Order: sequence, then structure tokens, then C-alpha cells
Amino acid sequence: MPTYTITELAQEFDITPRAIRFYEDQGLLSPRREGSGGRNRVYAGSERTRLKLTLRGKRLGFTLSEIKSLVDMYASPKDSAAQLQRFLKVLHEHREKLERQREDLDLTLSEIAAHEAECLQLLQQGGPGKPEKRTSRRAATSHSVTPTTRSTGRKSAA
Repeated sequence: MPTYTITELAQEFDITPRAIRFYEDQGLLSPRREGSGGRNRVYAGSERTRLKLTLRGKRLGFTLSEIKSLVDMYASPKDSAAQLQRFLKVLHEHREKLERQREDLDLTLSEIAAHEAECLQLLQQGGPGKPEKRTSRRAATSHSVTPTTRSTGRKSAA
């Protein structure tokens, strides 16, 4: 059975070793430890598969806890009918969430299209008119010099 180092997996899946260690901390991966003090991680083929499923779950928008549940289900040989029902439930919930997000995106895109059309129409009509000339805040205030302002910007003793 082939084994992999953390560097090999990081290169293969185009992620950082730190990301792989994070997945370990989350309980998604459990490599075997070798070397002095267990410093070297050795990943079996099953750990590589778990990493692959984890990354696929992230691309599909699952949370890490959902991914862990699904990956654990995948690895467990127990009562496959119950596992499949649970898996179907998770997929159904995720599909509903994505459908709601799609509706929100469609609404936002139609609002953007309406604003774009309005802007184009205004531009074709010669624009909304010339903007009003604004006076600056500084011009609107008096320019009297008080004892608190000097060239140094400090308060005077006067």
C-alpha cells in the first residue's frame, strides 16, 4: 500500500502543508507518525482519499463539520442503508441552501441589470445634467485667525 508525506500531498492537491495540518487538527485526517518523537507524518492511501474528499466537499460548499460527518460515513462499514439515508438528507439540505443562494443571486443580478439600463439610458440622453457647483467646506467657513492657531499649529499663550 502506497504512503505519502505531507509535502507530497500538499504538492499533489496544490495546498499548503499547514492546511493539511489544520485538517488533522479538525479530525479529518489521522496520519501515522514515524521517526524520532513521531515528527514525520506518513499518510496511507485511505488518508489521501479522505483529503481528496475533504477538498471536494469544500469546493461544493460544505462546512468542515459536514465534511467530517460525510467522510466518516464513507469510511465506516456499518449499516449502509442508514448511512445512505443520512447522506441523502445532508445532500438535500445542501441543495436547498444552494437554491436559496441562487435565488438571491438572480435577484441581485436583475437589480444590477436594471441599474445598468438606467445608467445607459441617462448617458444616451446626454447625462443627468451638469452637477451643481459645490463650495468647499473651507470656503464656507470664515478665515479668521484665532489665538489658538499659529503657523506651528499649537495653542498660543495669549
